[in-house]
Amino acid sequence: MGFWLANAVGWAIAYLLGSIPTAYVAGRVLRGIDIREHGSKSVGATNALRTLGKWPALVVLLVDLGKGAAAVAVVRRLLTWVYASPALAPPAGLEAQAWTPWAVCIAGLAVLLGHNRSIWLNFTGGKAAAAGLGVLLAISWPVGLGAAAAFAAVLAVSRIVSLSSMLAALTAIALICTLDQPLAYRLLVIAGGLYVVARHRANIRRLLAGIEPRLGQGAPQPKP
Repeated sequence: MGFWLANAVGWAIAYLLGSIPTAYVAGRVLRGIDIREHGSKSVGATNALRTLGKWPALVVLLVDLGKGAAAVAVVRRLLTWVYASPALAPPAGLEAQAWTPWAVCIAGLAVLLGHNRSIWLNFTGGKAAAAGLGVLLAISWPVGLGAAAAFAAVLAVSRIVSLSSMLAALTAIALICTLDQPLAYRLLVIAGGLYVVARHRANIRRLLAGIEPRLGQGAPQPKP
């Protein structure tokens, strides 16, 4: 019982880390505004760039990356302590090498859920691209760097952040399935990548209509 309770605590911490509404806090502190009422109304680095400027957006990006990586680190560290504690003995046959990737997988999903459904924002939030990249870098840095490179390359050509984020997510899926990685990590990246794409449904509609804004342009305004 203690083993599963300790795991649940780790996943709860991962969710709470993901729930930190970085862009919302930046909007309140720097401008006294609710960023959800401005720009694209998303709680992420891209809308922070449009609404608050490049330096606040950079801080938002780095913090969102950090909380994804931190959640993985916390769960890994917690499991190291759990397996070393006789009082929290795991079920028979459940070895650390076999279980840790699955626990990390659940923590990664908890981070994405926290970012998208923050407890501090009435279960609303952003699109989890930056937090997801932080998770990627923590579980498999080659996959994370590959996704970041894809994002940078597409952004340099198109200057469309949403398109860059979706193609980076799909690149991560391709890389995790190509490289030698645990099954749990593959399932996490596939599920997380598809979730990131699904969170960009409105962006996909604007891309197909040719009205998705590029860097330096304002967010599209709804028709009256």
